[in-house]
Amino acid sequence: MMDSLRTMLQYLLDQISTIGISDVIDILIVAIVLYYVFRFVRDRRASKLAVGVVLLFLLYLVSDLFELSTIRFVMDNIFQVGLIAVLIVFQPEMRSMLESFGGQTKRIRGLAGHGANENEHMVEEISLAAADLAGDRTGALIVLERTTPLGDYIKSGTVVNADISSILLRNLFFNKSPMHDGAVIIRGGRVYAAGCFLPLSMNNEIMKELGTRHRAAIGMSENSDAVVIVVSEETGVISVARDGVLQRGYTADSLRNYLTEIFVSTTTKRSKKRGTVHTRKNTEKGGSQNA
Repeated sequence: MMDSLRTMLQYLLDQISTIGISDVIDILIVAIVLYYVFRFVRDRRASKLAVGVVLLFLLYLVSDLFELSTIRFVMDNIFQVGLIAVLIVFQPEMRSMLESFGGQTKRIRGLAGHGANENEHMVEEISLAAADLAGDRTGALIVLERTTPLGDYIKSGTVVNADISSILLRNLFFNKSPMHDGAVIIRGGRVYAAGCFLPLSMNNEIMKELGTRHRAAIGMSENSDAVVIVVSEETGVISVARDGVLQRGYTADSLRNYLTEIFVSTTTKRSKKRGTVHTRKNTEKGGSQNA
């Protein structure tokens, strides 16, 4: 028994001693990729599909272990076309995941590129408009673009490119307005387009009482990192869709706080960090001149 433990321990030590820097980097990259894939899949419909794939793989291992020829034959044929099947089944989720990864690796643009003052004004006007629309029970759908470009959806509407204001937003969603049924897209702190069509979510777990406007908000948040604000025409309830999740029951104050945390606080922290870096560089430059 002790000899077996020593042999195993020696084997582990030999393996560890052969690990180099490239192996560590390789392991870290794989771990990071798996972490983001797990985090993305965890709260989405793809999680159930992923469980099914894992169960099929376990069934294949069991058939190989116990020499179950019929099941193994079936599993072999399934896994021969498994990659194509996975690409077909997971196509919406994979597209959303790749767009999400691409958005994270890009430099923050659009709203995040604006200063805290501009974003604070935007948040205030949107919160006031949402509260007024909710009070009048006027349906509304407002999309705040972040790092994922929404050009394809902007093309489906009418470009406005106007300064943001609560009055303008209320007029765009007035029930006699020709563009009131579509979505308004906010880009760069401006009302960029109105009357836009958004993709509907195909999630079957969405509550049946939620209408097309809410399903479009969830679908938009599934396909991008945008923040989507919905005002229900029937109940006047304000909801926010983000990362495929819809949260309901916002007031003007709670909506303002939520948007401030995303668009104002983040920008302020980034500006302070950038200012600290610039100050440090100037200090170092001045120190070298004094020397």
